[in-house]
Amino acid sequence: MKEVKKQKQYRPWRPVALALTGSVLLAGCAAPKTLYQWESYQPQVYEYFKGEPKQAQIEALERDMQKIAAAGATPPPGYHAHLGMLYAEIGKDDQMVQEFQTEKTLFPESTTYVDFLMKNVKRGEDKK
Repeated sequence: MKEVKKQKQYRPWRPVALALTGSVLLAGCAAPKTLYQWESYQPQVYEYFKGEPKQAQIEALERDMQKIAAAGATPPPGYHAHLGMLYAEIGKDDQMVQEFQTEKTLFPESTTYVDFLMKNVKRGEDKK
């Protein structure tokens, strides 16, 4: 008897499936873009609670704010509120109000908290 050889059939979907699988694997390795640019915000909050000099903290946060703006990124929630609190503690009320307003504009959900901070700053001034 004569053997019949099976001829391999060309299957066009195999290269497509291989390319698709490779693309999915490579896409999964890409690093996600962060929503906010933190810079040294968290260490500065820690410095605040340790009682470190306020002016040095303000300078660090302002320097970081310039980096964040240059990168076209957004500061994290609380950044401007924290900066405003620091300005309040050194008596720069106009800059404090500006930072609080910026916080409320960027993060409307913080309005209640920022208004609370403003009310407490005014109470502190009344006691003087």
